Amino acid sequence: MDFFLQLLVQGLSVGCLYAIAALGFVMIFKSSSVLNFAHGELLAIGAYIFLVISVWLNLPIYLAFIITFVGSFLLGFVIERLFLRPMIGEALIEVIMLTVGLAAMFKGLLLFIFSGNTYVYPSFLPAGLTLKIGSVSISPVYTATFLITIVFLIVFGLFFKYSSQGIYMRSVADSQTAALSLGVNVRRVFALSWAIASLVCAMSGIVLGILNGINVHDLSKMGLKVFPVVILGGLESIGGAIIGGLIIGVIETLVSGYFSTSLRDVVAYIILVIILMIKPYGLFGLVEIERV
Repeated sequence: MDFFLQLLVQGLSVGCLYAIAALGFVMIFKSSSVLNFAHGELLAIGAYIFLVISVWLNLPIYLAFIITFVGSFLLGFVIERLFLRPMIGEALIEVIMLTVGLAAMFKGLLLFIFSGNTYVYPSFLPAGLTLKIGSVSISPVYTATFLITIVFLIVFGLFFKYSSQGIYMRSVADSQTAALSLGVNVRRVFALSWAIASLVCAMSGIVLGILNGINVHDLSKMGLKVFPVVILGGLESIGGAIIGGLIIGVIETLVSGYFSTSLRDVVAYIILVIILMIKPYGLFGLVEIERV
């Protein structure tokens, strides 16, 4: 029983990480209907920015967090302005293929600068984050992941409910045409969704770097892992992304613990195939009905 509870805690922590990464993916899809295949590379860029600032430049950790988040936020704006905005009006498949090209370009750039080596962050999480619940011990990185997820969800919830830009983003997600007719600057909403998604990716990349070290190939694969999460939860549902992340995180960890670690990366895609066969819009996705 203790082993099961330990795996459950680890699975929920990993699931929180998947949920945070999926949030950015869902935000871009809700606002612009674009599947972002460069999600994993954005995540890697955030992790490497934090590495350079905290380790190579040796700046204080809190300053490294601030600079990483600001830099990632601005990077999202730049990507939207330089690459996505000129594609407005083009076929959706062409925009999606553009994100595939961006993924290859970013990955090549990271490999050129950092090579395929694995880097590690210095240990900066306080030992006080270690929790003991009965016989189950929760390490600082898992506690930090839970706390970060809760903070992000509260901040996002307040942003979408009370801020003008959050309300604009919700209106664009519901109907771009209706939002345009009401005077909403849809282009600004697109840019903001990319900027926020890039910031969320940076947070996920840093946490992954603390867990497993920083490697371009491993972090890029994380972008593909987001697909089963968002398909399971529903491409348009932020709440679904969270639940999908938790489900896949827990199942992955249990399978890895009771059967084999080699099955860990396969489980998510088996779930993806099953959910597409029985519920293609996901657990909380929007079911579109077309009348002919």
